[in-house]
Parts: sequence; C-alpha cells; structure tokens
Amino acid sequence: MRILILLIAVAVLGGCATPAQRAAQLQREVDEMITVYGPSCEKLGYKTDSDPWRDCILHLSAKESYERDRGAPRTTSCIGHRGFMQCTTF
Repeated sequence: MRILILLIAVAVLGGCATPAQRAAQLQREVDEMITVYGPSCEKLGYKTDSDPWRDCILHLSAKESYERDRGAPRTTSCIGHRGFMQCTTF
C-alpha cells in the first residue's frame, strides 16, 4: 500500500513545473512563433521588432491555431429534464 501511495505522489509531483520552467517553456514558444511567422510579417511590410510586427506574429499564430482546431472533432453533451436542456460542445 505504501508503494502505491508513493508512486501516486511521485506521479502527481512529477507533473508540477516551477514558475521558472513555465517561463522557459513560454519563451521557447514565443521564439518558435518568431521563427515561423517573423519572415512573413517582414514580407508584409512590418519593421522587425516593432509593435505592429509583434501583433502580426500573434495574429498569424492565432489564425493558424483557429484553422487547425476548426477541423477537430467535436463532442456535444446535453443534460436536462422537463424541457430544460443544457448542452456543452467541446
């Protein structure tokens, strides 16, 4: 029983990340967005490292995420009784 509790504790704590680790992960994601979308925004006429250039990068990233997720399968669950329904789509 102790081994099971120990394994569960290790699994739970293993999934935790420190604020520094989360910040490093976010920085890697931002660097990847700059690498992928930066040249496109420059070709569109935005000056590198300007606020409009950063907005362009964020916009292109959000657009791609939306288009990628739009085709994902969705699930709808409905619960209710006597004419009152609540439906949730994921």
